[in-house]
Amino acid sequence: MSRHAFSPEERAAVYRAIYERRDIRSFLPDPLDEAAVARILDAGHHAPSVGFMQPWNFILIRSQEVKQQLRDAVDRERLAASLHFEDERQDLYLKLKVEGILQAPLTICVTCDPTRGGRHVLGRNSIPETDVFSVSCAIQNMWLAARAEGIAMGWVSIFKKQDIRHILDIPPHIDPVGLISLGYVEAFPNRPLLESAGWRDRIPLAELVFEEKWGAPNRAIPLNQT
Repeated sequence: MSRHAFSPEERAAVYRAIYERRDIRSFLPDPLDEAAVARILDAGHHAPSVGFMQPWNFILIRSQEVKQQLRDAVDRERLAASLHFEDERQDLYLKLKVEGILQAPLTICVTCDPTRGGRHVLGRNSIPETDVFSVSCAIQNMWLAARAEGIAMGWVSIFKKQDIRHILDIPPHIDPVGLISLGYVEAFPNRPLLESAGWRDRIPLAELVFEEKWGAPNRAIPLNQT
């Protein structure tokens, strides 16, 4: 074992946060611990980013009026997206709760500034979308930190960017990546909500790991089948 490894207890805590993280849509109205919110934001800010460009910003939204506008924008796109499904699948989709913006005491709009770092960002010339990848890393850091704090989080991405820009006065060159709702819950579910609702099952890891080339089975690493 590497001498840089965490202690068994520390490792267990990291993996517990990963395995127990959930995308939550229903929240208690209780106000959040602001110190915990600050730690969650700081965790997001310490995410890796291509060329260390740190393309994220965080807009904190507590106003019910603004939350209602965001919720309306999401609901329009939820209904539009339902047209892509048919029959029972469409019925199930429309029954799913896709956001908890009005319930959550805090929603954070996480944005991406593709101009941060200048015209030429180290490591971004070949794949410019790495700025959004970096913001996704920040959101994942926030998710794990929130779970460690006992705070539930839901990531909503069903919206038109221009609607969110208009509601939050975001400049036209800045992309809203996600609406992140935070709040307390009675309990964290044992399984992801979409899995529990019958939308889709988790794919066994062994089916997703190849060796040397696409499609070649992995023979070296014993993988959990779930």
